Amino acid sequence: MTVNDRIDKATGDLLKRAVVTRFEIEELVVVPIFAVLIALLLGGLTMVATGVDLPTIGLSYASLLQGSVGSLNAISETLTSAAPLTLAGLGIALGFRAGLFNIGAEGQLLIGGMAAAVVGFSLQGVPLVIHLPLALVAGMAAGALWASIAGWLRAATGAHEVISTIMLNLISFRLVDYLLRNPPIQRPGRSDPISKSILESSELPALLQWLDPNLRIHAGIILTLIVVFVVYWLLFRTTIGFEFRSAGANPDAARYGGMRSGLIIVSVMAVAGALAGLAGANQVLGVLGRASPGFSAGIGFDAIAVALLGRGHPVGVLFAGLLFGALEAGGRNMQVGAGVSIDLITIIQALIVVFIAAPMLVRTLFPFAFAKRGNQREGS
Repeated sequence: MTVNDRIDKATGDLLKRAVVTRFEIEELVVVPIFAVLIALLLGGLTMVATGVDLPTIGLSYASLLQGSVGSLNAISETLTSAAPLTLAGLGIALGFRAGLFNIGAEGQLLIGGMAAAVVGFSLQGVPLVIHLPLALVAGMAAGALWASIAGWLRAATGAHEVISTIMLNLISFRLVDYLLRNPPIQRPGRSDPISKSILESSELPALLQWLDPNLRIHAGIILTLIVVFVVYWLLFRTTIGFEFRSAGANPDAARYGGMRSGLIIVSVMAVAGALAGLAGANQVLGVLGRASPGFSAGIGFDAIAVALLGRGHPVGVLFAGLLFGALEAGGRNMQVGAGVSIDLITIIQALIVVFIAAPMLVRTLFPFAFAKRGNQREGS
């Protein structure tokens, strides 16, 4: 068995557990809820093991809740964090549906955000209704092109997308650093790698600054909701979506049915890259206002967990993105309010992924939550 065959088998097994074939409350809601509860419980035990007392643990989780949904500012921060996670997670989930494990969302996000920044500061005197869509489209196109490289390599040579996307991630890190040090992109008068600031006409409009200038929520959250609907429609209401799902469910049957597997692979990776590129554009045009080294902040990697938690379903990815956005926003407040390390949030996120990847373990630990459904199946 070759290395590619071993990777195919391992990723195939994971994708079967990570994707639901239809909308099921049990798979999309019950399992994730218990996975989160177990992760929070084990997070508390981790704090106990490191010498944190029970009152501090209680204060930590109270601060986590307060920092995520406890005020208008907290909700604003949660939604601001959730938007790029959801967009990138949708791209990864789309790959899951087609039997592809796209590890390259981080690099696609960086390249897309970089392209959006260049368009954002380059076009002088263009109105917002033209400039902003151009910057968003540039981010999507750059992300799609970058991801298509891995898709083409898989279709033409059999190179596994897990390996090629990891390599493309590394290339994108260094490429962005290089571009940011070149005069056409680097901010004048600066020696560090940082881009020029985008123009106001390319910014994603803030939604609630008329209430409070500190509220960072912007139109990117509306764009995210639209994209969730579009991806759902694409997957479940179009011919190309049927081909994507068929290729993921049974590649041999899809080929026998006349579907062109190579074209499907490249198309899926392109769409996934476009969504990750849009996430990068969202960050640059809505939050940062410029590009700098590592501006992706690991969003592309966290999006893998979001796609797994969402079980590869667009609606599930939306809720998973909101949860991870809440963990990120609440984690900052937890660090300040209770003095607990932000690393705990990373531990909780990792534990969530572990239990989502092993749903049978969740069912074993909480059989009462699934007993009714199991009895129905036995009686049918």
